[in-house]
Amino acid sequence: MRRRFATVSMLACLLAALGFLAAPMAMAADDVAIVGTLVSPDGKPVVGVAITVEAEGFSQAATTGADGKFSIPVPKGGTYQVTVDETTLPAGVTLANPDDASRSILVLNGQKRLLFKLSVGGESTNGSSDGAGTDTSDNGLVGQVSQLLVDGVLFGILIALGAVGLNLIFGTTGLTNFSHGELLTLGAFTAIVLNELGINILIAAPLAVVISALLFGWGQNKLLWKPLRRRRTGLIASMVVTIGLAITLRYTILLLFGGSPRSYQQFAGQAGFEIGPVSVTPKSLILAAIASVAIAATVLWLQRSRIGKATRAVSDNPALASATGIDVERVISVVWTLGAGLAAFAGIYLGLTQDVSWNMGQRLLLVMFAAVTLGGLGTIYGAIVGALVVGMFIQLSTLIIPTEMKTVGALFLMIVILLVRPQGILGRRERVG
Repeated sequence: MRRRFATVSMLACLLAALGFLAAPMAMAADDVAIVGTLVSPDGKPVVGVAITVEAEGFSQAATTGADGKFSIPVPKGGTYQVTVDETTLPAGVTLANPDDASRSILVLNGQKRLLFKLSVGGESTNGSSDGAGTDTSDNGLVGQVSQLLVDGVLFGILIALGAVGLNLIFGTTGLTNFSHGELLTLGAFTAIVLNELGINILIAAPLAVVISALLFGWGQNKLLWKPLRRRRTGLIASMVVTIGLAITLRYTILLLFGGSPRSYQQFAGQAGFEIGPVSVTPKSLILAAIASVAIAATVLWLQRSRIGKATRAVSDNPALASATGIDVERVISVVWTLGAGLAAFAGIYLGLTQDVSWNMGQRLLLVMFAAVTLGGLGTIYGAIVGALVVGMFIQLSTLIIPTEMKTVGALFLMIVILLVRPQGILGRRERVG
């Protein structure tokens, strides 16, 4: 069984890495851009700030709009010099870090999100968010480590939301689902559609979770996976189906909504507040608290409810569970519904702290695989522990490697764990829910 775990883990990670690396090659040049949002310490958008991006043979300028946002498309990945015209900042507002006025950044693919810290009278806030909406410049080493640890925990909770569903589906069906990242994206865009129809995000978010759970969870299992199971389709063939489904969903979303990042109409820009050396936005703390409650409720459901115990029985031995009278198909249907709902919540969480984009789930997929592999395939506690470890490791790795490469650290950690302990931190011989 351990060999099976190791084989599936390494195959999953290899395919995920290939998809992660290959997808950017298909992106158009217009999808590479430098974006950000500037808000004043009181939480109001900073309008009309001039920002210039330059490289050899390229120069492009833009100003922040009414929502404080700017977006500057660049022709390709590379190193660019970003300059902020401080004379265009509002009276009394300055850059907390003078080095931010002109700095060199590395752009790989997708949208490179900049972080600026603005100050008024000694109070500061971040110009844009990256996970928890914080910046670590000028805080000293202790302040940076403290900030990154908090960011890592918040990011880990986000990863855990998606990883728990991914692990539950694997535990009950044995399916390595490469389309799970798209469940995050679908949840985020469902909330975007409801929000743009005039529904406040506080109402649109739970509605989107319910819709996603029923339509993309229960419905997907009913229309696709249940018929494939009846035909006794093998796990490798099913895994290939998930890869094709992921690509289809991803580019369908791109076709329908375009490649430009979007934001929810509420809580798009929010000032952070200081807790000692740590700065964090209120929405990040609230989202993390709600996500923690959702994860805890899932664990309690799995341990104490009747259907939860049946889920663990199916994870241990589907044939024996069926022989004892458990409706295996009903259990799988419930797991798919729950997994899609948690993934939708994770997508909305990510969209509220960053932007909603067509490939947001794909970017997080490799991290989720790292979390479940690190913690132990098929174990819900392993998914949670693995997600927290990966989240903190990713953020702390930016102390020594560029921010754009921080996901590589999670992959490296996963490979080390597979070499030392193939079943993961909390993995066991048998699969458990």
